[in-house]
Amino acid sequence: MSGPVPSYISLYKSGELKKRAARLNKILSACTLCPRECKVDRKKGEKGICRATNTIRIAKAVPHFGEEPPVSGTKGSGTIFFSFCNLRCCFCQNYQISHEALGQDLSEAELARKMLSLQKKGCHNINLVSASHFLPQIISALFLAVKEGLCIPIVYNTNGYESIKTLELLSGIVDIYLPDAKYSDDKTAEKYSFAKDYPKINMLAINEMFRQTGHLKLDNNGIAVKGLVVRHLVLPKNLAGTKDVFQNLKRAIGTDLFISFMAQYKPCHKAKEDKDLSAFLSKQEYLKAIDILFDLGFKNGWTQDFEPSDKSFVPDFAKTDSWN
Repeated sequence: MSGPVPSYISLYKSGELKKRAARLNKILSACTLCPRECKVDRKKGEKGICRATNTIRIAKAVPHFGEEPPVSGTKGSGTIFFSFCNLRCCFCQNYQISHEALGQDLSEAELARKMLSLQKKGCHNINLVSASHFLPQIISALFLAVKEGLCIPIVYNTNGYESIKTLELLSGIVDIYLPDAKYSDDKTAEKYSFAKDYPKINMLAINEMFRQTGHLKLDNNGIAVKGLVVRHLVLPKNLAGTKDVFQNLKRAIGTDLFISFMAQYKPCHKAKEDKDLSAFLSKQEYLKAIDILFDLGFKNGWTQDFEPSDKSFVPDFAKTDSWN
């Protein structure tokens, strides 16, 4: 590694990492890991809104080159895609795993071996995608992996609908936070993701992530080692309320915040059933949204090339190579 040693190493050495895993594990008896607070006993097989049980399920664990440049780097991000989700986004591009729960069940020891295998392949980090509902098992697996030599940064790649109490238990464990900021409007969040309180909870969560890690920091090779990057998917007809989203972020954190501004919207899953979401995002809509971003003063981050016919951002998790 050319960057700093991840802080979870010191938590492991002090015994705190094992304590965090135990504290998270207790939550499973009346699950409040996410803002849904279903309070089901997952240890007895009860299921809440996310539908996850007590057993880890993943769809893929691969070196991934489709993340932001300093996250993917030159050797890929060691990305683990977890099945299930606490949101019900009707346009989800990963619906095969979030809604349909495609994947394989693993033990904590098997997940630890996946992490170590990704590190051995040269990946710059371990990238946990949609992981909140499996955090007790993941942190237990992390403990096992660190014991066997894991020492690369942890990326927490999330839809942004997170519990502050749970995030506090990740302080010093997660090096890089990669949350979505999906909506600015309660009604839209309810209609498309079945989470009316998303905008408020999302801003609180992003603030906590920033408190823990600060702005994005890179090593001498331009690889991300710590910090926050906020993703925003521009939706057709300004359904996401882009200007309001970024006005809120500007007030909360400021314009030095790193932004990943995405143009990859396609009408996936059930979006084709909605008269507004069934439309493809137009180039004019995306360029107008970029103007809003720059007018507000944001200057750090990435935009995407607009290619409406490009299907590369929509993976098929039923295939061995999901991006081809």
